Amino acid sequence: MDYVKKDLGAYNLHIIKTNKFKTITVRVVFQRPIVKSEITMRNILCDMFLQSSKKYNCKRELTIKSQDLYAADISTANSRLGNYINTNFYLTILNDKYTEEGNFEDGIEFLSEIIFNPDVKNNKFDSSKLDVVKTNCRSALNSLKEDASNYSIMRMFEELDNKSPSSYRMNGYLEDLDLVNEDNLYQYYESMIKSDLVDIFVIGDVSEEKIVPLFRKYFKIRTIKKKRSDYLLKDVMARNKRKVSKEEIDNSQSNLAIGCRVHGLSEYERNYPLTLFNIIFGGGCDSKLFKEVREENSLCYTIVSIPNKLDHILIIKAGIDRYNFNKTLEIIEKDLNDMKKGKFKDSDILVAKEYFETAIEETEESQHRIIDNYLMMELIGTDSLDEKRVKMNKVTKNEIIKVAKKIKIDTVFLLEGGK
Repeated sequence: MDYVKKDLGAYNLHIIKTNKFKTITVRVVFQRPIVKSEITMRNILCDMFLQSSKKYNCKRELTIKSQDLYAADISTANSRLGNYINTNFYLTILNDKYTEEGNFEDGIEFLSEIIFNPDVKNNKFDSSKLDVVKTNCRSALNSLKEDASNYSIMRMFEELDNKSPSSYRMNGYLEDLDLVNEDNLYQYYESMIKSDLVDIFVIGDVSEEKIVPLFRKYFKIRTIKKKRSDYLLKDVMARNKRKVSKEEIDNSQSNLAIGCRVHGLSEYERNYPLTLFNIIFGGGCDSKLFKEVREENSLCYTIVSIPNKLDHILIIKAGIDRYNFNKTLEIIEKDLNDMKKGKFKDSDILVAKEYFETAIEETEESQHRIIDNYLMMELIGTDSLDEKRVKMNKVTKNEIIKVAKKIKIDTVFLLEGGK
């Protein structure tokens, strides 16, 4: 893969050239520091982009245009990345080699139409379409508990620190939904277009000579570049005494969510030894948690650990019977202490490194994952895939133990079912 970054004034254009794929994928990322009260507004706006535009004034016309572009796929999504909220626009379209000359340019023009020419009259979004989006959003917010696993993690983060961006509900909030109207939604749109930081990624069998003029033509962004704030959240020490909270739910199964503070890691430790620690501890079906909590003691239906690196948090989640709560917690803590004492084998490290290599190979087969990697390289300075391979293979057992000693259980949340 060949990579080039072009400074186009208001935004950076990242071009990743590879002939591995028949499609070209474009990702446009609008970014700003996250504000809790703006999340719902931004979610509504994100959905409004795919309702209509000036040129394609209903969802059906947008769909027809996508099909005319040889079934091009366009989507939008909001995500939180540390201290920032990102609004992502995705376009995946067949290369002109497999369609016809000009198909890719038509796709870029279509994406530009959706972003920069929304269905707005008199500085207002269409009220009937906004009502549809708000109704769907309200329904989703009212059904959060239906996904008990995700809801338990959400509630754990709120108990961990309800003022931290890690606790913000990316689905949004009902109280903010009622405040969204045609006028203030357009004002927020204008603010996003004019002031957000923007990065654009293109991956496929493309050339810099053809790509750059296309984006100069269709993406005439006038944003004044600002210095980026730190993406990493504040590194906080764990409580002296862990916090345990419970909430009842009308479910047969209980969901356990544990938040561990990961304090004082270097950038290297966060990206490499922590990754291997997690794979060995709870990252898969060969992990300590899976073997000891699930297989040997039959205390849970599922169990996994997930490092949330930008938040300095390690999440442990499990589906359990409520009567097994104390015993499950006891074994999880024992397994964590065993990692701190180095009670794992060299063969566990080799398996974890093979697991990581497989993940790298899977990334190389996905345009979206490759873009994810280059995005993280741009925003927080992570390494390339080849550099990751080299550094991961050099990680030692002592480095993993050193990281394990910096992990401490802070908050335990049980979404208690089975009553």
